[in-house]
Amino acid sequence: MARRRTQRAMALLPALALATAVGAGCAESTTGGGGSADGGVQVIEAGYLTTCTHMDYKPFQFHDQGRIVGFDVDLVDAIAADMGLRQKIVDTPFEGIQSGEDLNTRRCDVAAAAMSITPTREENFDFSDPYFEATQALLTKKGSNIRSLADLRGKKLGVQLSTTGEQYANDNKAANGYEVVQFEDLPLSVTAVQTGQVDAAINDNSVLADFVKNNPEVEITTEFTTGDQYGIGVATGNTALKDRINAALKKLKDTGEYDRIYEKWFGKKPQ
Repeated sequence: MARRRTQRAMALLPALALATAVGAGCAESTTGGGGSADGGVQVIEAGYLTTCTHMDYKPFQFHDQGRIVGFDVDLVDAIAADMGLRQKIVDTPFEGIQSGEDLNTRRCDVAAAAMSITPTREENFDFSDPYFEATQALLTKKGSNIRSLADLRGKKLGVQLSTTGEQYANDNKAANGYEVVQFEDLPLSVTAVQTGQVDAAINDNSVLADFVKNNPEVEITTEFTTGDQYGIGVATGNTALKDRINAALKKLKDTGEYDRIYEKWFGKKPQ
């Protein structure tokens, strides 16, 4: 996810009207006098679980016909409902999430952005229990014959800023002799593959697989086992909220609701 600005190569959807709804949260700044969830857990705005995320990262969070939807959106909607709240979504640069600023300054209660749990991020804020397993994948034009990082020697590899894919690309750059090209978000990086600005792009397998469905001129040629696990971020030391989220996650998995949400967005139940 992004922490520096690059020029947009493709337009995102127009700004959304401010709104909040279970399953249809829209981006806005948060103000309010604070409140509490069921069980007394404190939240920054009465009646709401305020979520920081970074668009667009389909199928986890993205714009669709004036609404913000996705796997993470549905999952946090369900967590919020279990807490007696509704979700309110704030679309914010990922730099504010990854640095911990948005959480630790109470701009948001939680951060849910298909975000891998890493030691660096754990220095900035706390994570819930893992809720999704991912790995990295390589996207190329169909017929490129690029099947590994070694095949990229002397070529360009696109990465999304501040992601674990970027870290993986940088860790293997010296051994494979490619140039790393940074992009602010997922749409920019995959468009760069389509237009030939880069020879390949690396990102999480689920988002690239979703992109390939509607773009037959590109393909995933390989995956890299990295052990990525997504977690929901909370402010450092906010144990009460973290414990409440973990309890809700467990309930969703025990009742089968998690499997239903997963199958809705990925076409199958989790293994």
